[in-house]
Amino acid sequence: MSATVSSKAHSTVHRPSLGGRVLWTLLLLLVTFAMARMRPDIDQAHVVLAYLLVVLGGSVGGGRGFGFLMACVGFVFINYFFQQPYDTLGVGKPLELVMLFAFLATSVTTTELLARAQAEAVEASRRADEVTRLSHLGSETLNAGTPERALGAIARVIRDELRVDSCAIDRVLGVEQSEVAHAGAWPPADGAHTRVLPLTAHGDAVGRLRLYHPTDIMLDRAQDEFLEALTYYAALGVERMRLEGEAAHAEGLREANRLKDILLATVSHDLRTPLTTIKALAQDAALRGDENAMVIEEQADRLSGLVNDLLDLSRIKGGTFRTNTELNSAEDVIGAVVRQFSGAARGRRVVTTLDLSQPALFGMFDFVHTLRILSNLVENALRYAPAATPVDLAATRQGDQLRFSVADRGPGVPPSEVNQIFEPFYRPPAAANDGGAGLGLSIAQRLARAQGGVVQYAARVGGGSVFSLLLPAWDPE
Repeated sequence: MSATVSSKAHSTVHRPSLGGRVLWTLLLLLVTFAMARMRPDIDQAHVVLAYLLVVLGGSVGGGRGFGFLMACVGFVFINYFFQQPYDTLGVGKPLELVMLFAFLATSVTTTELLARAQAEAVEASRRADEVTRLSHLGSETLNAGTPERALGAIARVIRDELRVDSCAIDRVLGVEQSEVAHAGAWPPADGAHTRVLPLTAHGDAVGRLRLYHPTDIMLDRAQDEFLEALTYYAALGVERMRLEGEAAHAEGLREANRLKDILLATVSHDLRTPLTTIKALAQDAALRGDENAMVIEEQADRLSGLVNDLLDLSRIKGGTFRTNTELNSAEDVIGAVVRQFSGAARGRRVVTTLDLSQPALFGMFDFVHTLRILSNLVENALRYAPAATPVDLAATRQGDQLRFSVADRGPGVPPSEVNQIFEPFYRPPAAANDGGAGLGLSIAQRLARAQGGVVQYAARVGGGSVFSLLLPAWDPE
């Protein structure tokens, strides 16, 4: 593809030839001979015009240097053959000397302008040729089904255009390099000369390009520019490979998470019925005086809570968990939390504080979900705080939000684990095996977000943790 385009473009480039120079030299002599036979009757202005045309023609056929030479020869011929005294190099009148130098200046100037125009035409032709080749390459790479095929096309174009023996493109991952495409004789011959160019995308090294040839790889300016453009194409191709690999990995993780959620939801749903049966049997056994019945019922309740958490987490992630956002009081929800833990705190104290400096502590939130969030936070604090220390539960107004805070004097969360504590099933490595599954904080965070709020963590001054629930506040006016 590219070789055909290149040959057509190169055919338009003009190059001076020896035949052209000989032809215009003979024409100069012929014009001189013809005008010399009419010398007594011909005006010098006609002579100058004829020589000027011959000089311009010689410039076109023989190039800039040959045009300058023709101008000098014409200068001498006009003076020698057509100005009196004839057949000498002397000048009879000052006006004739002016005419001679005017001819020389005009010839040199027009030759220079013509040469520049030819050079610009050659450069324009080269640029058009390069754009055509790049557009064909772009079309070919866009139509390639995979990045590997696109990189193979780029390697072939580089090999053909630079006329090297072979070309290879490598991908760089850290300190490792792997070949992803090559064109030409492979493997390269022993002793082949090599040229290696780095491939960068967005400022990062993504690969390298290798050229092999039996002799030194010498490139002119145009080839260097073309190679630079193609290395950019190659870098984009390698970067495309990396992005497609990451996209495939991310899609695999999403699919794995989806299957995991489906599995958890299915297993959790199917476990509810046998758990209900076990609990009913345990209650019957307790009525018959079985001493182990209470333990069985407690474990069934514990397992039932875990199953319910799994089901709720699946519903929240699936977007099927409904919220009922309405006007509620912070005092009411804190009171419900305290009542809930009044018999389950096992002698621990939950100290509540309401900021009465605020005119009203109302907010727009789902009462049941908010109660569950705060219950999860208080339960988490009771689990990790020392038995002799209370858990502080407070509410205040902060800007346009209600802030509920649960503070304890437990071991706190190491900075390296702060970003993980809201992930499902995450448990600190040093946490005791108390039967928790690591779902409480994850469910609390998702329930808060479903109401337009958020759960945050901060280390408590003096030691411990502070978990804060922020929800939209409500103003009476």
